[in-house]
Amino acid sequence: MIPSPRAVPSQPRLSDRAPYACDPARSRGRLHPEAESLTRTAFQRDRDRIIHSGAFRKLQYKTQVFVYHEGDYYRTRLTHSIEVAQIARSIARVLRVDEDLAEAVSLAHDLGHTPFGHAGEFALDPCMRPYGGFNHNDQALRIVTRLEARYAAFDGLNLTWETLEGLVKHNGPILPLRDGKSLPTTIAAFEPEFDLELSSHAGLEAQIAALSDDIAYNSHDLEDGLRAGFFTMDELLHLPLVGEVIARIRAQNPGLEQGRAIHETIRRLIDVFVRDAVAETEKRLAALAPASAADVRAAAGQMVSLSAKLLAEEKVLRAFLNQRFYHDYRVNRMTSKARRMVRDLFAHFMAEPDTLPTPWQVANHDETAKARLICDYIAGMTDRYAIAEHRRLFDFYQRQS
Repeated sequence: MIPSPRAVPSQPRLSDRAPYACDPARSRGRLHPEAESLTRTAFQRDRDRIIHSGAFRKLQYKTQVFVYHEGDYYRTRLTHSIEVAQIARSIARVLRVDEDLAEAVSLAHDLGHTPFGHAGEFALDPCMRPYGGFNHNDQALRIVTRLEARYAAFDGLNLTWETLEGLVKHNGPILPLRDGKSLPTTIAAFEPEFDLELSSHAGLEAQIAALSDDIAYNSHDLEDGLRAGFFTMDELLHLPLVGEVIARIRAQNPGLEQGRAIHETIRRLIDVFVRDAVAETEKRLAALAPASAADVRAAAGQMVSLSAKLLAEEKVLRAFLNQRFYHDYRVNRMTSKARRMVRDLFAHFMAEPDTLPTPWQVANHDETAKARLICDYIAGMTDRYAIAEHRRLFDFYQRQS
């Protein structure tokens, strides 16, 4: 059953914030100390640095599901990240925690994605396995702590501890690894410098960003699948929650035009998810009664979650999208080509590193360092750049540029 609406407060003043909110005035700081801004909080400054980064701009041409040239209307990693941030701010506002931190983590969470989305990652990881592997969360940390070369005094963006914590723990605590496995390479190297307390939960704002990611991609991938014709509204009627939303819209708006019906379905679905997340999180917070952000991190479980009922219904929706969208043969064909492109590029540059662009050529690399540099180059590509680079290298008649 869809929960009833509730009043939403405006952005709380600092004095009205919940005791368990992360406080920018009491941030654990940055790896490289800096004077504070006179016009922005520490978390606002993090958000702005992320927005102005080169890696963030590249998200405009990185795949969500569809490759960039398949249609201007479909989501990219950039539009997805903006939508995640909007949902996260809404939830953070109701729960009286720091909206700017929730937004910063939301905007940064996909910075480490390769071209062609997960297809690129699934191709690059096996290539890198002898050299430490590849993980997009680990790559995001690498970007914001090392690869962004913008500031005179340091590499990376020098983000606050709280933003970095949210980025690294996007999928929850990083527990002790067994069976001979080790931490991802960047996280392992960074942890002794700036302890992110990997085994604890992230702060509430970062947990909000993570759940907002789930809400955004479930809802908006459903919209993209509908608009691309992978399935119809009628085929969704049997799904729990989604079918209920569609049936209610049809009863209230007979004969509603298809485009409006799709948008109405998605906006109502997001609203249901957000209200359920707020209600469930408030219930968990009431049970724990945290007096500080540290209490949230030390809790036995996540504070931010959907209810058990909605989690079960979300699972059905994900299964439907997996079958009818993500693994449709048309998507499979494109992802198959994408994986081949990434493998081809990696193998070629490993064999002939002198064909890398001049800024990426560094002498006297051992094999591991050479592989990581090539990995950074490929992971940083947009979809269209990767396609063009593949043509330049493998099409004999393609003019070089």
